[in-house]
Amino acid sequence: MIAHTILAALSAKLLDRVVITTDDVEIAEVSRQFGAETPFMRPAELAADETLAEPVIEHALRWLEDNEDYRPDYVMLLQPTSPLRTSEDIDNSIKIAVENDADGVVSLCEPKHHPYLVKRLGDQGEIVDFVPLDRSYKRRQDLPPAYGLTGAVYMVKREIMLEQKTFYTDRTFPYIMPVERSVDIDTPWDLALAELMMEGRADSAAN
Repeated sequence: MIAHTILAALSAKLLDRVVITTDDVEIAEVSRQFGAETPFMRPAELAADETLAEPVIEHALRWLEDNEDYRPDYVMLLQPTSPLRTSEDIDNSIKIAVENDADGVVSLCEPKHHPYLVKRLGDQGEIVDFVPLDRSYKRRQDLPPAYGLTGAVYMVKREIMLEQKTFYTDRTFPYIMPVERSVDIDTPWDLALAELMMEGRADSAAN
């Protein structure tokens, strides 16, 4: 998964650098083999299971500034759990940011289950709407557009991350990705699906 993300990033035309943040020596070595930079090792206190992305990105930005005097306009987080993301997705996200002078860009896709169709169980075990509605929708086509996070692209201005420690402001724009490139690997089933789709992509390229 790391290799797929690194190769997509290196193939992007609009990225200046591809830097890996990790506390794992083996991951760092594999990353270098595929062409990414590993100028530092992530501190152990930022490598726990519950660690959020924002402090990890902040550490990387401050290390690059303090040690290399490097201050990028934007930083993009590319999680390896989204291996179907392409270099075009990366470049298109950057174009959206530049064209709109956006504070950030985050990738979205249409969800499999529209939130208006999602249900929950009531106090007596009955099925009730998760989102209470003031009208009913007979057809899915009539539902208002809805989008979910893909996990593939998170992009933000450097100063926003350092000062506000977030990817989201009222100037964060969406990059809408197709569902077939939006698999976010959280379970063995997600991994099997991603592998199947990558095999199909490889077969198509070979033909």
